[in-house]
Amino acid sequence: MPRQPLVLAPFRGLRYAAPDVERFIDGVFDIARLLAPPYDIPDADEARELQRSDPHNAARVTLPFELSRHSPDASARYQVAADLLRSWIAEGVLAQDGEPALYVYEQVTADGQTQRGLVGALGLPDEGFDPAVRPHEDVADPPVRDRFRLMEVARANLEPIFLMYRGANGAASAVTENTGDQQRPLVSTRTRDGSEHRLWAVTDPRIQQEIADDLAGRSALIADGHHRYAAYRQLREENADPGWNHGLALLVDSDTHPPRLGAIHRVLPGMDTAEALAAAGTVARVEPVTEADPALLEGAQAPALLLVSAEGDAHLLSGFDEDVLQRAMPDRSPDWRHLATAALHEVLLPLWHFPEEHVRMVHDDPAEAEAAARDEKGTAVIVPPLHVEQVYAVADRGELTPRKSTSFGPKPRTGLVMRVLD
Repeated sequence: MPRQPLVLAPFRGLRYAAPDVERFIDGVFDIARLLAPPYDIPDADEARELQRSDPHNAARVTLPFELSRHSPDASARYQVAADLLRSWIAEGVLAQDGEPALYVYEQVTADGQTQRGLVGALGLPDEGFDPAVRPHEDVADPPVRDRFRLMEVARANLEPIFLMYRGANGAASAVTENTGDQQRPLVSTRTRDGSEHRLWAVTDPRIQQEIADDLAGRSALIADGHHRYAAYRQLREENADPGWNHGLALLVDSDTHPPRLGAIHRVLPGMDTAEALAAAGTVARVEPVTEADPALLEGAQAPALLLVSAEGDAHLLSGFDEDVLQRAMPDRSPDWRHLATAALHEVLLPLWHFPEEHVRMVHDDPAEAEAAARDEKGTAVIVPPLHVEQVYAVADRGELTPRKSTSFGPKPRTGLVMRVLD
């Protein structure tokens, strides 16, 4: 099967305009209070706080459920978001750039990690071709349909997915690293988490072609945004408009900027930890530990995870019965069967008769998961993060990790640049 080239095309970005001078800092438009995390990061309370922080905060269109909560029709929220987006454009709050560009996006986290990448319109795969973009994680249908409906009604890609590729000092990586040396950024801002964000436009057609030629022979891995990518593909399949042949993406060279991989921990509301441990002891080794230190998972026999009760008692689960893993996952590779999230979702949750749809996800912070377990009188499951090469290896084998197995960062901020079809 022939492989389709990796395409990141220039587009006319939709960006926040400068409605008042108070949002300028050192001559650069400051939009910190208008930006938001990716749609699947904030919980309901955080989403409401973002929406109340500014009447034009991006979360008002990416997370419109709060704005339409009084409507009996759940689908009304998508039209609410679309109407709001169009009103912002009509009022001049958002404006489309005058010429097609690839955008260089730089993030510097509060602890000093720098990440640079290119934002562009990602070419979606044709039938009969080996796609240049590979997922590494499974998806669930409800969030795919949610993002599909939002983008379809708004006729826009409201936030970029996050892709990694091995840049190997190619032209695309060189342009990404050198842009900004002689050019003022379009945006330079610092968000409340202490991260800095800068954006530049690459509009020279010659440089854009150099980037296209370099990327054509490469492939990319989805780091974050599997549900949105699946929604992109559905939009293309179900709509004749050629605008849906592309989707908004940030592409980062992982050779130059190795991403930060965090874990996505689980909370099982109402799950009695003592009962869970008793059942787990039939398929794995269970050891009490003095604290739920994620470092304990590094040296433990994989798959390994920590269970923490609402009272704070912690136990290490490791040394799973290999026959149990084999029976539960007969069509999977040994590496896949030894992922902590695989053991949790394919062995433990069925053993505990705990429904997948009731599992709550907590990105990165084990203390937050433990606090949620206390609040919900349940059990926290602390899992280890994967390494970048593990993720590439899973994708190269054509396998998908269990849903929400990785938390790549830093994630692109929503609101810096959007893509509209009209």
